[in-house]
Amino acid sequence: GPDESVAQVDWAPDGSLLLVSDPGNWWELRRIRPDALTCAEPTATGLCEGRGEEFGGPLWKIGLQWFQPLDSGLIAVVHGKGSTALGILDPESGELVDAAGPWTEWAPTLAAHGTRVVGVAASPRTGYEVVELDTRTGRTRVIGAAHADAVDPAYYPEPQIRTFTGPDNREIHAHIYPPHNPDRVAPDDELPPFVVWAHGGPTGHAPLVLDLEVAYFTSRGIGVAEVNYGGSTGYGREYRNRLREQWGVVDVEDCAAVAEALASEGTADPARLAIRGGSAGGWTAAASLTSTDVYACGTIIYPILDLMGWATDETHDFESRYLESLVGPLSEVPGRYRERSPIEHVDRISVPFLLLQGLDDPICPPVQSERFLAQT
Repeated sequence: GPDESVAQVDWAPDGSLLLVSDPGNWWELRRIRPDALTCAEPTATGLCEGRGEEFGGPLWKIGLQWFQPLDSGLIAVVHGKGSTALGILDPESGELVDAAGPWTEWAPTLAAHGTRVVGVAASPRTGYEVVELDTRTGRTRVIGAAHADAVDPAYYPEPQIRTFTGPDNREIHAHIYPPHNPDRVAPDDELPPFVVWAHGGPTGHAPLVLDLEVAYFTSRGIGVAEVNYGGSTGYGREYRNRLREQWGVVDVEDCAAVAEALASEGTADPARLAIRGGSAGGWTAAASLTSTDVYACGTIIYPILDLMGWATDETHDFESRYLESLVGPLSEVPGRYRERSPIEHVDRISVPFLLLQGLDDPICPPVQSERFLAQT
């Protein structure tokens, strides 16, 4: 039904059906035993309930693997709240043991061979790399990496995992990266500028991993706030559902609340706050510039700017009905589509902005950016 989403299904060696679903607030690993599969309404039993974390995520691509059954009967799982870990679950006892290591984000790409589990993971100090876990010894090792960065780790940004309070006292999760450069010291009488990063999706999330784009800013004295605004995955169904019919409202409010909180507590210069984002994040950046006065400038990258166009024939089939839940059915609330579209309120922008757009983009077409610029 509409109140449960199944992210992954697979067979266990004993013939049980394993699945990740969220009849409650969290995606959890569940099992239907072989003798129950012949029932008219087979019952799925939770294998690791009550932990208050996700064992699955959005199915952006076919074949994503958050869990992997092992020949021994154990199950390798990716799980966590906000960040993720790789664990080995005993489905009979419910015992879950996490693999040792620095990784804070595991991609849903688990594979297994015998007693070994292989995944792709990253941390605030490392980019994504291929990691192997030997379940017999509990040892992990890196068996492959994309490249060796030429950046001195001394310049890497240092994240702070923060929870802020937004409108209606709702929680807002964010990663805060203060300016950091081992060769420079900021003036004592000056607060740093900060830029809010709005992630794409919009029902994705900003992972807690090393990002050299963030390091570019922080090493030059500019702080970065990655905001996992309401609607982001990784914090349960209730948190995800905040964006239902509220896209352009909750995301904008949450980003602004984090920026204003950083200014109020003396972390950021209130006169030098900025926002940037691409795709759905570009929408949030543009909507923020047309509906708030929080930011001194912004960067809008391959954005969605016109909901009416995007809901009809200006995107691809896979996301063509996305707005039915993010904004509401077009046939029922057409006025909402016009009211929230930044392209309808270009005259409200009073600060400089940079607009970046590729000409070959089937998801966020350049025609929207061209119309937007024509009205500035």
